[in-house]
Order: sequence, then structure tokens, then C-alpha cells
Amino acid sequence: MNSTAASVHPTAEMLYANTDFTQLNWLEMQWVNWYMWIGNPIIATGLMSFLLHEIVYFGRCIPWIIIDAIPYFRKWKLQPNKIPTPQEQWECTKQVLFSHFMVELPVIWLFHPMAEAFGMMTWQVPFPSWRQQLPQIAFFFVFEDMFHFFAHQALHWGPLYKNIHKIHHKYSAPFGLAAEYAHPAEVMILGTGTIAGPLLYCWFRQDLHIFTVYIWITLRLFQAIDAHSGYDFPWSLQHIIPFWSGAEHHDFHHMAFVNNFSTSFRWCDRLFGTDDKYRAYRARIEKMKKLNLSPEEYAKMERTMIAEAEREGLRAEAEVEQYSFSGKKKTA
Repeated sequence: MNSTAASVHPTAEMLYANTDFTQLNWLEMQWVNWYMWIGNPIIATGLMSFLLHEIVYFGRCIPWIIIDAIPYFRKWKLQPNKIPTPQEQWECTKQVLFSHFMVELPVIWLFHPMAEAFGMMTWQVPFPSWRQQLPQIAFFFVFEDMFHFFAHQALHWGPLYKNIHKIHHKYSAPFGLAAEYAHPAEVMILGTGTIAGPLLYCWFRQDLHIFTVYIWITLRLFQAIDAHSGYDFPWSLQHIIPFWSGAEHHDFHHMAFVNNFSTSFRWCDRLFGTDDKYRAYRARIEKMKKLNLSPEEYAKMERTMIAEAEREGLRAEAEVEQYSFSGKKKTA
């Protein structure tokens, strides 16, 4: 009976019994030490996955909280007159923590058995090479972006918006912490795009390591938080990679309610024509920059344009909320 139990639930010592530790690098040795220290690979993977998510998420949010508190950076703020208050940030943090512990934690904890069922490597060392990991991560980015584009548009359909997605649109001027400020159902729906890519890839290829998934999750969290930061710096990634979306792209979605449904890239919105209002708005901004205005005049015109976009967004939001599951507008 004990031998049967051991074969079903092997310990870390059993998993690494035939491993040549002299061939491992420093990071791979820390990986082994973690699994050896925890003992149970399922607990080790679940705990590491959740800690990674929390440390990366809040660790990436802290710099944006600091930037919001320093007036010097307002020159790069996309909506400079809307700085989140400490109370708003705390209220946002409470909802995010609720989602993390009540929605994401169970999913993350079950990821190890689910991943291994799909053929994913977890405790194994050494790690795959960068040549193997880079195309995998690129695929995850493209898959998630396309999935998010269509799922996000679906969440702007009347009943789904009013009952689910409306929570995320509470902040017309988003900030880093608000990246995962959402209804639990939305966390599950849009989060599917993040984990489905690796799982599907692993199902067909059988050569994916969870270490690669951790790199992907880290980059995805950076992307989501930065896109909600509300800042467009000269060194922001969208100025280096033209098809990268970035904060400037997503901030318009929160401000105007319409357009820009994708996450990492701009091509889906351009291909399906869901960036027309955004491009018209940016064209007006660029034209305004060439008018040789004083800082006061520029700020006044910018506030006027932002107010116009918000009014149009409120009208669009109200129209969406009029639709019921039957697809017909509600009558008074």
C-alpha cells in the first residue's frame, strides 16, 4: 500500500533521485531546492505560482503608485487632471485582492495537475533553452491578444457589460492597480486567454516547461499594468515597437468607452476597424501640438478634448446598457 501511494504521490527526493546536480546552473539549483524544501511537488508548484503572481503584480504596481504621487511626472500623464487618490487606490486594492484569493488562487492551485495532464513539465531540470522559449512566448502573446480582442468586445454587449464588465470601467482614467480590478466572472473570462495559450500549445507540442509559462505570466502582468498606468513616456514601448499598444492605446478605451479592445498589439483593432475614433482623437492631438500654443493654452484645449471624448463615451455606455438579452432596447 505504501509503495502504491508513493508511486501516485512521489516526493521531491524521488523526482530528483537520478538528477546530476553538477550540470545545473544557479537558477536551476534554486528551482530544485524549492521543490526539495516543500517536498510535495503539487504544493510547491501551486505556492510558487501564486507567490509569483502576487509579487510581480504588486511589485510592478508600486512604481506607478510612486509616480502618481510625484507632480513632476504629470507632463506625461494621458489624463493629467485625474490622479487616483489614496482612497481610490485602496478600494481598488481590496477588490483586486478579493479576486486574487477567491478566483485566481483556486485556479492557480489546480494548475499543476492540469498542466501535467496536458504534458507540461513543472519540477524538471534543466530548463529549456532560450531558442525554444522565445517562439513559445511569442505564440502566447499573439494568442492572448486575439482571444482578448474578441472576448473584450463580447463583454461590451449590453447584458454582459452591465452585469460584468462595467466594474472595470469604473475608472475612466485607469491606474496600474486597476489592471485586474474586475468582476470575478471577467477575471475568469479574460484570464482564459492567458492560460489557454500555454495549455493548447502543450497539448499539441508536449515540450513546454512551466518556467517558460512563468516568464510569460510575468511579461503579461507587466503589459497589463503598464497599459493601465495612464502614462505615455517618450521611452514607452509603443514608441519603439509601433504595433505595441501600451497605455496611450488602452487609456483611450477607458476614457471614451469605445475602440481599442486588444491588449498587447494594435493590429486586431486596425484590421477590424475598432480604432477609428482613437485615430481621429490622436490626429487632433498631433495637430494641436503643432499650433505653437502656450502650456496653459495647450492644457485647456487638452482638457476640452478629454471632456468631449468622455461625454461621447458616456452616451455610448448608456446606449449599450439599454440592450437586454433579447437584443432589443428596453422601453421606458
